Amino acid sequence: MKAPALLLLLLGAAPGAAGQHAPPLALPLAQNGGTWPSGHVQGIAVDVQGGHIYYSFTNLLVKYDFSGKLVGTLTGWTGHLGDLDFNPADGKVYGSLEYKKDRAFYIAVIDGAKIDRVGIDAGASDVLRTVYLPEVAKDYAADVNGDGRFDGDDGRFRDDAAASPDHRYGCSGIDGVAFGPAFGRSDGPRLLTVAYGIYGNTTRSDNDHQVLLQYDVSNWAKLAQPLVEAAPHRSGPAAVKGKYFVRTGNTTYGVQNLAYDAAAQRWFMGVYKGKKAAFPNYLLFAVEATTQPVRGDLAGVPARDGRGWEQGQLLALAEDGLEDPATGIRGWNQKADVGLQPVGGERFYLARNRGSKGAQTADLALVRWTGDPKAPLAPVED
Repeated sequence: MKAPALLLLLLGAAPGAAGQHAPPLALPLAQNGGTWPSGHVQGIAVDVQGGHIYYSFTNLLVKYDFSGKLVGTLTGWTGHLGDLDFNPADGKVYGSLEYKKDRAFYIAVIDGAKIDRVGIDAGASDVLRTVYLPEVAKDYAADVNGDGRFDGDDGRFRDDAAASPDHRYGCSGIDGVAFGPAFGRSDGPRLLTVAYGIYGNTTRSDNDHQVLLQYDVSNWAKLAQPLVEAAPHRSGPAAVKGKYFVRTGNTTYGVQNLAYDAAAQRWFMGVYKGKKAAFPNYLLFAVEATTQPVRGDLAGVPARDGRGWEQGQLLALAEDGLEDPATGIRGWNQKADVGLQPVGGERFYLARNRGSKGAQTADLALVRWTGDPKAPLAPVED
């Protein structure tokens, strides 16, 4: 395990309890998340007030403090832990966790305060609980071609799941997660937004939208259950708060990293590059918080009665960044697929992955929003 490297940036005082102000926080200008025998980094979460950064390495969660000290690790699952976000309302870390073969798609709710040593086993502690998402499972397992059989990862297309004609909207599961307001607002209660993973099938036309679900997590403590991989539970919300679609063109595995920047009042979606030649295949997209959802055609998604296109709540992309003249789609060629977290003042932590099998690491940099369509993020240097 390599020692994290960091520089420090002092920010203004943050409000503390009873109207008092805590001492100025020190955000590292850069940090390394250690080298681990794990999957590659999938996402990060930042507890600005507590001074901690959490890294998801697929089958491992790592916690560092702002000084670069390794605080602890959480292990003990074989599923895919993806993007993360920190919820200041309850002090928990939320992450996407999926088991495709079991059609079990969860939000992992992690008590980061209890991660105080290396090697904590999630199955032998109360640090991690999970909430099942039935809406995701329903779309993932949908028999889209109507042949009476679901062709999934555990069926005919085991070696090429993306080629399956099933999976509504091309749903491969979930990945991006972030807390923010209800779409169409910049105020009000913070909801958890969960983004679909979407298979990168270039022969379909019904997989060109990002799919975003919103949930009120205020009562999830009653739904959360221990993770038992041998017997996946189905305890979760019966319905979503909202389901929304953003037409970006197909991207490989949908939204990898989702982030809400309260300073800019804007949602960001970091993706793996798409492969359809008809689309610009940008790497980063945005939606303004106050953009109102509009019910309309999900172009390319046949209606279930066979008449025209399916209808859904559409969100327009922000009128910013590069613009593709053929499609009108806007975005940026900015890598943001393995870690993007706003930390205030239109500043973000941006992660980059590197390493080889059995030796994965993550390099974190504090960056600022520039507004430049060709280079929207630049390092903070002082």
